Amino acid sequence: MTEDRDERQRHLPAGRKAQLAAYVADAGQVTVGELAERFGVSIDTVRRDLDQLSAEGVLVRTYGGAVSLATVSRTDRAVDQRLTFQEREKEKIATLAAGLVQDGSTIMINGGTTTLALARNLRQHRDLTVATNNLLVPGALPATAVRDIYIFGGAVRSLTLATVGPVSFRANTGAELDVSCDLALIGVGAVDADAGYTTSNLAEAAMMQEMLSRATRVAILADSSKFGRRLFAQVSELGVADYLVTDRMPAPEMRDALEANEVELVVPANPPRPREAKG
Repeated sequence: MTEDRDERQRHLPAGRKAQLAAYVADAGQVTVGELAERFGVSIDTVRRDLDQLSAEGVLVRTYGGAVSLATVSRTDRAVDQRLTFQEREKEKIATLAAGLVQDGSTIMINGGTTTLALARNLRQHRDLTVATNNLLVPGALPATAVRDIYIFGGAVRSLTLATVGPVSFRANTGAELDVSCDLALIGVGAVDADAGYTTSNLAEAAMMQEMLSRATRVAILADSSKFGRRLFAQVSELGVADYLVTDRMPAPEMRDALEANEVELVVPANPPRPREAKG
């Protein structure tokens, strides 16, 4: 009797989605085809279910399937794997963040796949000076957008293809040159009302902190799956940022915290507007 009831429930949308969510949570990572076969529905139906569950923050949508939130949070994944996570969300964020960049300005971009998407979305810009620790960014930047590109030296984390070390350049004499930028665009691993912006690696957190300290304006880039979470190393408190660029509105508690810290929330329904940096 129980098996018959479970079988019928699989074909009820609410029941199927609940079982689908539970299955993804247990498996960790699944494909659309696997879910369609298991639950006896079409691939299009599974895609719609996954899209809805992703929008509700239950799982993380990937190209061709989904992964559980637990899998994402406990695993520091390589760049090639993270490129498939939240692709549409990252593209929305990249488009919005590009709107904050002014022609002729100097920007800093940190490691990560969201900032990599941003680099590709600067095709309409001109005369930019870009400094980055992301080894993939120079190849992604449109040639027509850039005046100069600089890579911060240091040790390379093979997992993320980003350098970690001091944010500095040296003159021929060996003296350290003071560097600064108009806008730092920083991708983070998690955003929390109390913990602020955090990431999983201590050395990367230190690199991000240095970029923030050298920026006139700061834009934090994070998709909505990262809300309400905290990772090992704090990058900064909420109020350090001028903007939080994301794919959809966060929960009321987060919105209230951002407003209290004078952080402008930039989402598709609320594109960026020019403003002065925090003084």
